[in-house]
Amino acid sequence: MTISIIIAICFLLIIAYIFDISSSKTKIPSVILLLIVGWAVKQGTDMFHISIPDLTLILPMLGTVGLILIVLEGSLELELNKSKIPLIGKTALISFIPMLIFSFGLAFAFQHFGNVTFKIALANAIPFAIISSAIAIPSAQNLLSKDKEFVTYESSLSDIFGVILFNFITLNDKCDTKSIGYFTLQLFIILIITFIATLGLAYLLSKIKHPVKFIPIILMIVMIYSISKIYHLPALIFILLFGLFLGNLNELKSNKLIQKLHPDVLIKEVHKFKELTTEITFLVRALFFLLFGYLIQTNELLNSKTIIWAIGISAGIFVLRYILLKSFKLNIKPLLFIAPRGLITILLFLTIPLNQTMDLANKSLIIQVIILTALIMMFGLMTNSKNNLKTTGEAD
Repeated sequence: MTISIIIAICFLLIIAYIFDISSSKTKIPSVILLLIVGWAVKQGTDMFHISIPDLTLILPMLGTVGLILIVLEGSLELELNKSKIPLIGKTALISFIPMLIFSFGLAFAFQHFGNVTFKIALANAIPFAIISSAIAIPSAQNLLSKDKEFVTYESSLSDIFGVILFNFITLNDKCDTKSIGYFTLQLFIILIITFIATLGLAYLLSKIKHPVKFIPIILMIVMIYSISKIYHLPALIFILLFGLFLGNLNELKSNKLIQKLHPDVLIKEVHKFKELTTEITFLVRALFFLLFGYLIQTNELLNSKTIIWAIGISAGIFVLRYILLKSFKLNIKPLLFIAPRGLITILLFLTIPLNQTMDLANKSLIIQVIILTALIMMFGLMTNSKNNLKTTGEAD
């Protein structure tokens, strides 16, 4: 039985790899195919009466590690210099404004039709308002560099803003001076942690001579993130800033403090670190979506009671996105279509306190919105003009 499970997992991950390398040609997001494969495996195990242990508890763990690695991988690729400041400002606004508008708009609808308080409605609405970097970043790999960069910044910032807002709403009974002051203190603490941890980890990366050096660094990153989450700190800020720091050492190496870290040596190590992070991220992301597909029940997927809500939510997402992109004079195609919901939506949905859950925002609705937004992204990328695709030989 053990050997059979090992063979099955290896086979599924090889299929995931094939999906990943073929997505640039087919324009089909690998997440759709992974969900289908996971669901098909579940049907097969039921048909042949194969006993599989309950895997539900593994999903949040894989999702958390996946989120950390995806944001880290994306931030390592980003350039940070004076010329990027306007882009960062635009992406910050475009990731925050629609998330805020959509969260409050959907919360009013949930409050009205779900007969719950506005606070509970808002806690359930926020997960639907966040772009999934786990799906958006890989799907943007074959776009023009400027569009790819925009998607990486936007989806990473959307994850961060969304998690911060979600934690603020779910952990505070009311919005008053005390809660805002405590929230400001949390931001200040995480920035201090980020500064100390970033310099410390960078120092270790340049100094460790042992053949095994990158895995301990990644484990420490995950540990710092997890400890920060225990104290409800916005830990994704640490991941984003750490990745930006390592990815932009060329811009910073004239700084006296950075020179003490031996930047020339560190830059070479960072290149290897990037490669390992990319490989591990693929592995964790593939396992997460395969497992999520496996845990999908057919009756949840075909739930007729939630499909109207799912269509309405998906339509609202893209209408609001169109208005914002138009207002900021950005490319409508292909950016309009790259607003999928996914890993972060699932993670936040699973962490809603039991006393703040509502019947209307259930697993069926989550699944349907994720699939609808991914399908819209798929068809949008398929119909995207060749001019917006990355030309052969263009640098990322």
